Amino acid sequence: MKYCSAEEAVKVVKSGDRVYVHSVSMAPQELINALTNRHEELRDVEMIHLHIEGKAPYADVKYSKSFHVNSLFIGSNVRQTIAAGNGSYTPVFLSEIPHLFRENILPIDVALMQVSPPDQHGYCSLGTSVDSSLAAAQSAKHVIAQVNPQVPRTHGDGLIHLSKFHSLVEVNTPLPAITLPEPSAIEMAIGKNVASLIEDGSCLQMGIGAIPNAALSQMHHLKDLGIHTEMFSDGILDLVEKGIINGSKKRVHPGKIVTGFVMGSQRLYDFIDDNPLVNMLDIAYVNDTATIRKNDKAVSINSAVEIDLTGQICADSIGTKLYSGVGGQMDFIRGAMLSKGGKPIIALPSVTRRGESRIVPFLKTGAGVVTTRAHVHYIVTEYGIADLYGKTIKQRAAALASIAHPDHRENILREFFDAINY
Repeated sequence: MKYCSAEEAVKVVKSGDRVYVHSVSMAPQELINALTNRHEELRDVEMIHLHIEGKAPYADVKYSKSFHVNSLFIGSNVRQTIAAGNGSYTPVFLSEIPHLFRENILPIDVALMQVSPPDQHGYCSLGTSVDSSLAAAQSAKHVIAQVNPQVPRTHGDGLIHLSKFHSLVEVNTPLPAITLPEPSAIEMAIGKNVASLIEDGSCLQMGIGAIPNAALSQMHHLKDLGIHTEMFSDGILDLVEKGIINGSKKRVHPGKIVTGFVMGSQRLYDFIDDNPLVNMLDIAYVNDTATIRKNDKAVSINSAVEIDLTGQICADSIGTKLYSGVGGQMDFIRGAMLSKGGKPIIALPSVTRRGESRIVPFLKTGAGVVTTRAHVHYIVTEYGIADLYGKTIKQRAAALASIAHPDHRENILREFFDAINY
């Protein structure tokens, strides 16, 4: 292990290597830029990662001979290169990504990480993203770390000793901070409907976005909520401060907030810094259905691009256009289904920004089914709640049409029943 410049550190990358990039807000920009600057001498380097915040300059199509993106969850900074053919998408449950690395199904040559400075015992923290990045760091042949005093030290699995790094690069830069706009009237209506399903003592999983935040903002009348989630953002902070989220009813890690990564504002990063309340754990464990189901009243709140009248959920593409990823939706849908008193919820606006119905007779050509119709329970829009569990196809169609936008209800039902033979 040695301290050196970013340029010197990335010299270890060779043509044909597979390079992992630390996830979400922990993407090490100094190392990314230094590696991209080597584009003239490198060929066929595979850049593999989940969503990352900040820039991904290696994804520019002008570097197509040098770098190829393998996205495990597509973010806005790599959509263009994947659409242009200079990238690929690997559909995989978030819970299984560490297995791909640890079992050398996708062996990692070099891992580009970002960590906190070492403590008195020589341990650095993976900060806001343990997720699959811990497995990548443990499995990679060569590990480079960008050491940043603005990375929060987090409790849990994400501590790595200095001896595990081959080279270290010192930086001092803030992590990307995200502040979401206030939810719209439609998003608040969806949030209100979601919140109506939540009971005292529930254990929540939710993503980032206006709808989860809207739902959380309307849970202040509840008590003894817990958090076991792949990620969380600022939406939970007020509920934690008021003691509404206290984890007292959890069976797994009682009293603790369990997550794999976080993304949000500086307030959020300050909250998790050296906070023993928050356990950042390996995503193979966090998203394991067997773990999730052990907590009673596990509730998963996820979204969708569109849903057909039989209950099939498309969440990773818009027709043939790849848009995001499988992520942990199915991990938590299934875990919540099997939990005593659990509730899997899919929440979405009834229409797109262009006014097209998101509840459709049939999914678009090329659309990917992330969650099957056999797994779906609650679907929520601003117009209400449809519980599909135990319902026939015809009953599902009627229930879903009832929460579609009124302008589309008659047409989607007519098109559906004109086509089916059952």
